[in-house]
Amino acid sequence: MNKISKVLIANRGEIALRIIRACKELEITSVAIFSEVDVEGVWVRKADECYPIMGDVIKAYLDYEVIISIAKKANCDAIHPGYGFLSENADFAKACEENGIIFIGPKPEHIALFGDKMASKVAMKKVGVPVLEGTDEPIINVKEGEKIASQIGFPVIIKAAFGGGGRGMRIVKNKKDFVEMFESATNEAKKYFGRGEVFIEKYVENPRHIEIQIIADKYGNVLHLGERDCSIQRRHQKVIEIAPSPRLNNTARKELYRIATKAMFKLGYESVGTIEFLLDEDDNIYFIEMNTRVQVEHPVTEIISGIDIIQRMIQIAEGDKLQLLQEEIQFRGYAIEFRINAENPQKNFMPSTGTIKKYLTPGGPGVRLDTSAYTGYKVPANYDSMIGKLIVWSLDWQGAVKKAKRALDEYYIEGFPTNISLHREIVRDEDFIAGNFNTNYLDKKMQIFKLSGEIHIKQEEEKISKIISFIEKIKSKNIKVKH
Repeated sequence: MNKISKVLIANRGEIALRIIRACKELEITSVAIFSEVDVEGVWVRKADECYPIMGDVIKAYLDYEVIISIAKKANCDAIHPGYGFLSENADFAKACEENGIIFIGPKPEHIALFGDKMASKVAMKKVGVPVLEGTDEPIINVKEGEKIASQIGFPVIIKAAFGGGGRGMRIVKNKKDFVEMFESATNEAKKYFGRGEVFIEKYVENPRHIEIQIIADKYGNVLHLGERDCSIQRRHQKVIEIAPSPRLNNTARKELYRIATKAMFKLGYESVGTIEFLLDEDDNIYFIEMNTRVQVEHPVTEIISGIDIIQRMIQIAEGDKLQLLQEEIQFRGYAIEFRINAENPQKNFMPSTGTIKKYLTPGGPGVRLDTSAYTGYKVPANYDSMIGKLIVWSLDWQGAVKKAKRALDEYYIEGFPTNISLHREIVRDEDFIAGNFNTNYLDKKMQIFKLSGEIHIKQEEEKISKIISFIEKIKSKNIKVKH
């Protein structure tokens, strides 16, 4: 067993802060890195040590040779990659090993396998996981793609073979649009991932997006921590995540658990990971991808299971054996996570930047806020638009929805547009309250939410501004208020 004493966190923002907190509870020294625009980051101040990375602010979190050199300089024995950036970079994981540094995550060969969408699809099919009909090899030629799409039958979906997050993805509903969509997908894939190859598969109409969280040690023990429903998306990117799924029947649920754990056992996977599936309207199950890292939405699973996923990652990397049996993991209640993004839902989700002028956060029983934002925080234009995650929990689904309404109404950010107003509308929508949603939910609802969202946020801003103005007036006149 390799006891970890010092961890460098190769990330930024709320996930860096989340890892620091896990390290503190495990009595592990934490080391933060930061780019030029992240000097005022909360995680930089909360870490035990911090090191700047000068130069290009985006490459700061991607140059693993520099990051490894800092880790060695700081005498770190491990690196946690968080999510995004280098978290699914097999070369980085391998370089850590070669430099005698523990990579807190899966083995490089598993990162490489699941980073290749085609290879992972073939591998999962071999171990008995159902997959969608489609190509078995990446393609770049448009004529070849058109031929394959015609054989599969429209609608089809084109996906970047070496990327994710909705980039390089296009839905093609008929043959006449194929060439344009194919070229658009390959160009975007090349721009964001450096390679333009794509694969084509049958497109499932009105699916639900369900993922299974697994944890596995070095000794062949594989457990699941239940499912998350990630169906509410915009541009193929998740907006809200729920655990457990409010409308998943128990037969499909048990089958998903069986498929996921069996596949990871057969492949010898270790660390935490998430297997993502689509379920059609008849509950047929199809594998779409495996994420070899901690997910943005991991808090909802932590809340219903009581298991700290980040700490488990670190302990598995140390060589610890899972001390739990599957039947000992009990799920309790419902948790909902809302991604809080600096973006304008009324303007096609255009990213926004600026300084937080006023910041009021929700609290109370069953409310968790994972964020690195604060009053005066400047949102940079260089990174993802997510500035935090609001998570609520209650014993039942209706209670969780009511809790979400209250918490979202308490949440106030002034300085730039956010998607809080959109979340407020979603939790008041009858279909959401009834658990009736799939991956097309937001596409159908946005026109309904648009006007009401603007009105709601304006009312909230006016109300809170009056309260703040009143408090400032009292302070300026030194008035003593009796209670």
